[in-house]
Amino acid sequence: MRPLRYSINITLDGCCDHRVMIPDDESHRYWAARLEQADALLFGRVTYEMMEAAWRPPATGTWPDWMADGMVPFARTIDQAKKYVVSGTLDRVDWNAQLVQGDLGKAVRQLKREPGRGLFVGGVTLPLALADLGLIDEYEFVVQPVLAGHGPTLFAGLSERLELNLVGRQELRSGAVALRYQPGRVPA
Repeated sequence: MRPLRYSINITLDGCCDHRVMIPDDESHRYWAARLEQADALLFGRVTYEMMEAAWRPPATGTWPDWMADGMVPFARTIDQAKKYVVSGTLDRVDWNAQLVQGDLGKAVRQLKREPGRGLFVGGVTLPLALADLGLIDEYEFVVQPVLAGHGPTLFAGLSERLELNLVGRQELRSGAVALRYQPGRVPA
């Protein structure tokens, strides 16, 4: 059974607004390496569309001017990755993606049963539903040294408290800290 890992950048005040966190080359290398450890990515519609708009190579074959050289390995990695998109509103997807519809728990359990190194999930809404179903095997938060003061927060509306055990920590030169957790037992 392959594990499902939830990974996301967050600010020190718990926000996950990607517009207030500007990753540097080291962060892009970190994320490219993490994505290479997965067989596939699992996105909700919003995250899929946001990632596709930012990281899908242009038809011209030339990366946009805003993309620094250090971003290109990440862009190539996410472009080549197999993607599963959970959506009740999309009729089709492309960009190496497959649409996932119907019973979320059943569909994700099936994906986890397939052989491989693992699945990565990103975003905000889909991970909340997966956490409520007890399907996330590892949580990874890359805490950025930024206070946003606004934006979406993680797990607002979680149905039950979830206790996590720290299983890994890595400091980046930028001051960001990658923290990896696995679900633990909630004390009675």
